Parts: sequence; C-alpha cells; structure tokens
Amino acid sequence: MDLELTPDQELLRDTTRKFLQATIPLTEVRALAADPAGFDRGWWKKGTELGWTSPLVDEERGGGSVSGEGLRDLALVAEEIGAMVSPGPLIPTNVVAQTLSRDASDGLAGRVLPGLLSGESVAAWCVAEPGRPLTPDGITLRARRDGDEFVLDGVKRPVEAGGEADWLLVTATGPDGLSQFLVPSSASGLRITPLRGLDLVRRNAEIRFEDVRVPASAVVGVLGGASLSFERQIQTALVLQCAEIVGATDRVFDFTVQYAFDRSSFGRALASYQALKHRFADMKLWIESAQAITVDATRAVQADASDAAEVVRIAKAYVADRCPELIQDCIQMHGGIGVTWEHDLHLYLRRVVLHRETYGDPMEHRDRVAILAGR
Repeated sequence: MDLELTPDQELLRDTTRKFLQATIPLTEVRALAADPAGFDRGWWKKGTELGWTSPLVDEERGGGSVSGEGLRDLALVAEEIGAMVSPGPLIPTNVVAQTLSRDASDGLAGRVLPGLLSGESVAAWCVAEPGRPLTPDGITLRARRDGDEFVLDGVKRPVEAGGEADWLLVTATGPDGLSQFLVPSSASGLRITPLRGLDLVRRNAEIRFEDVRVPASAVVGVLGGASLSFERQIQTALVLQCAEIVGATDRVFDFTVQYAFDRSSFGRALASYQALKHRFADMKLWIESAQAITVDATRAVQADASDAAEVVRIAKAYVADRCPELIQDCIQMHGGIGVTWEHDLHLYLRRVVLHRETYGDPMEHRDRVAILAGR
C-alpha cells in the first residue's frame, strides 16, 4: 500500500472497496464462474463511473484522474480488485485506452475512446504469442500492405478478454517494423476461441488472424514506430498486475492470521505457537517487500523514470515469485479446509498464478533485466 496518498486518492480507494464489497462479494464471483463472459456489462459500466477506465486518458480526450497521476490512481483500484478477486477487463481495457489517448489519430480516438470510458465497450490487447517471448523480437503476427489496406496474419494467445472485447489492439510486425492496429472484433477473418483457465472469472482466448483486412486509418501511431508504445504498454500492464497480486495476497494473509487466532489446537490458539509465529514473520516480510517494490515500480513508471523498465520487471519477478508461495503457506496454515472448494483460498491462488504466467513470467523478466543491465 502506498502510504503517501492524497485525500482524493484515499476517497477513490475507499469508494472502490465499498463498491466491490457491495456489488461483487465472493459468492457472486463464484456464481460468475459459469458465465461465458465472466463479468456483467452493467456492473462494469458502474465501475467506469467510479473512474476505472479514465486515469490513463488525457483530459483533452475525455479522461482524467483524481490526483493527476493516473497510474498511481489506477494501481489503487487494481489493488482493491485483487483483494476481492473481482472480474472485469481492467488491465487490457486501460492499456488500450492509454495507447489510443497517446498515439491514435483524433478520428480513431474520438470513435473508440468514449465507449471505453463509459463502459459501453471493452478492449483487449493482442500481444502474446504461443511459445514466443514478450518482446518486439518475439512478435511474429505479420502486417503487410495491400493497396490502401493492411492484411494481418498470425495467432495471438492468450488474449485477456479476447472473447468479450469489442475492439482489439493488435501488435504486429512487418517490413516497416513494429506497428499496432485497432481492429473491431467483428472483422472478417478473425477466429476467436475461448481458452480454459485457472481464474474463475478472468477469461482468455486464442485469436487467429487469417487475411484480416483493415484500412490505413486503423494504424495506431506511426507505422513501424510502435516500439516505444509497446514498452509503455508492458510497463503499465506489469504495474497493474503487481498491484492486483499484492492486493490479493495481503487479503489472504489477513484472514489467515485471523484464522490462526480463532483456531485452537491442544487448548491453545494456533497463533500462540512459536514455530508458526516465525512463519508468519517471514510471510509478513515478504508481503511488505512486495508492497514496497510495487509502489516503487508504480512511481517509476508514472514518472517515466530512466530506470522504469528495470524496476517494473524486477517488481514483477519478485512479486510473482513470492506471493504465490506465500498463499501456498497460508493454505498450509489452514490445514485440510484450505484445500477444499468451499474455502475461498483457491480463488486467490488462481488469480495470482494466472498473473504470474501472463505478460511474462519471473524468469523471462529476470532475463530482460540482465539484458537491460548489459549482462
């Protein structure tokens, strides 16, 4: 948790927390497991009214944040969503909205951004490819020019909210270099296949592009000049992932400590045993460290610091390694009840494990940090 919050940021955090507790308790999260979309569009629209999709969008294009530091504001929302393992396409929609705000033409942004900001539409970022690293060199989906159009061919997997999105931001390579295109999900030649996943309410899909034609006006930014945008998108996604993971892990730790005080063994509370105290102390150290490095990464990316690329990847590597292990320890603390479907622990473990593996796993980010450090 960032302790240096403005009153407006505290209000945003508290309002989001109360809204989630009132509208999407864990019983509702479980109920949404059978929903094909994993979330309710009407509920998502109410979330956007609280400012969930506007912080990374310039005021001139309809956005705005409560503090003027949009990513820090959005990280507070992500932390609360993690604490309630809530549904909704928070990360992909905000990544796309930020990119359109910064890079898209006035015509394209004016056509798409209002719907994303109001919750009327949802967007997905088509970037990951099967068996490929999440780097510009790892992009193989091809974009070739054909007259006044571009033709896209390739596969993206996994794509968060890919089956629910109205708009797809596609990162592609071609003769001009790395480029990005905004494609409606109704475009001819798209084949969208839902994927089975760990998380009960977060959906992913495989999207195949087979001679998908888009006009030149669909190019977001400069043709062949998307490398900087790509890096900014990765950094934004990683910050929001870390915030969600930390929010989920902090919540699990809190109710595990409470369980240890409530549960007795041989006439004593579990929390009174020295061996368990030592484990709780280690776990507390891990979560405090995860929170601190997430705050540091958020500030670095927000400020566009020179070392932001390294800091955010170090954060993802640490948080995505330590937090799943911490939740596993919490499951052990609960004993047999901790491994049942009826207990909520598995909802949190599913969320953090999903985040661990998407947008690059810890090993991939450690490798990237080594490259950035010249090693």
